[in-house]
Amino acid sequence: MALAVLVASELDHLPDRAEKQPGAFRTISEVADDVGTPQHVLRFWESRFAQIRPLKRAGGRRYYRPDDVDLLKGIQQLLHGQGYTIKGAQRVLKEHGVRFVQAIGRGEAEAMIPPLQEREAEVDLAPIEVTSDADACLLEVLSDLRSCRQALVGLRPGIIGDP
Repeated sequence: MALAVLVASELDHLPDRAEKQPGAFRTISEVADDVGTPQHVLRFWESRFAQIRPLKRAGGRRYYRPDDVDLLKGIQQLLHGQGYTIKGAQRVLKEHGVRFVQAIGRGEAEAMIPPLQEREAEVDLAPIEVTSDADACLLEVLSDLRSCRQALVGLRPGIIGDP
């Protein structure tokens, strides 16, 4: 019991995670807590975004620089906050660069998602040749979905977008 008290009193003077210097490197668990994303997701993002390059020590332990943390926060914001897909977030990185996505992570910038009308305009709505019963069924479902969308627009204008 005395040993437990000694250990607890020894730990009292150790700095808390929140007390780290702003420029200090962070472990993956600290970054995961800070970004609000599980560690395995951060490792997955490393495989999908070449721009994420934490320093790796012997044994594979990752240490993230402050810029890495900002980049991860920006990617998290693009994927979860603004609804981008991984491909979409990769495109933002390619078109606007790492500094822009880091600024998103710091809350200094925002990636704009094109309005629904613009995204729909990109889709070719030319007549589709029906080659099978499955195609005919899918076209019917697509027509039903468009009708539902029109009904929703009528109920709550401005929420989904005006046709």
